[in-house]
Amino acid sequence: MRKLIEFDDDTFDKLKQLGRDRMATLQEFADEAFADLLKKHGIPIDLKDALRKSARLQVATKPGPAAPQGARKQGRKR
Repeated sequence: MRKLIEFDDDTFDKLKQLGRDRMATLQEFADEAFADLLKKHGIPIDLKDALRKSARLQVATKPGPAAPQGARKQGRKR
């Protein structure tokens, strides 16, 4: 899908120079920037990322093993 974005001249010149310095395209910079933005807001970037996030949520919501009855916290003896 193609969309147009507008840059001011100074920003565009700096991006072109950075692209020359790093041998990267403006598209690569845009992909990186939007991936970082989505990550910052907790939105999965692709299916693999969504599956990882889902697995972490499932592990976090599972109750842990219950402590056996009569178990005491270990600490200093009084």
